[in-house]
Amino acid sequence: MAEIRELYLTAAASAVALLRDQAVAAAWAKPSALTEFSVAGLAGHLAQQIFRVDLALDAEPNGSVIPLREHYARSAWVTAGLGHESNVSIRRGGEDAAAEGPGSLVALAQAGLDKLTVALRAEPADRVLGLPWAQWSLTLDDFLLTRLMELVVHSDDLAASVGIPTPELPQDVIDPVVDLLARLAVHRHGPTAVIRALSRTERAPATISAF
Repeated sequence: MAEIRELYLTAAASAVALLRDQAVAAAWAKPSALTEFSVAGLAGHLAQQIFRVDLALDAEPNGSVIPLREHYARSAWVTAGLGHESNVSIRRGGEDAAAEGPGSLVALAQAGLDKLTVALRAEPADRVLGLPWAQWSLTLDDFLLTRLMELVVHSDDLAASVGIPTPELPQDVIDPVVDLLARLAVHRHGPTAVIRALSRTERAPATISAF
């Protein structure tokens, strides 16, 4: 079994623990640290990184299997503005997932994690997933890397939104996320911009955000 599956499960377990924190429930109706996301919607979006894996495991391969770089190049939300339908849909999905309140969301997320803990360990190494919301497929391990990144990034967003420390994750969970974000930043801004941002404050660009 590929290591990424265990790393994903570790990050997902941390995310469920964060969702269970009373600070999240206390701030449920407040704005989050992300523009146009409420704390509830952001919590729902974080939980969706568990729900979507379960959904994709039940989907048939859809179109060709593509690499991660092409996956992000094809995904409209990566470079679209906040008002683009792709991003509106993401926010709406988070709010819908959280509609029954924090207790229900935690219960669903924990049940999803319990199910995935068994299911992912039983999947073959070469498993391919169709993405029901896209017209292409990814390998299971590539898809889990995308979800791992989302879990790590949005756990930080949610913790910042409710005024608690960002959950600490093992270095082997963080490393592939940093690698993926760096590769996406290079693709978006070019290698010189990324190198300067990491090594030369006097010539660093204003941003090298991957998204």
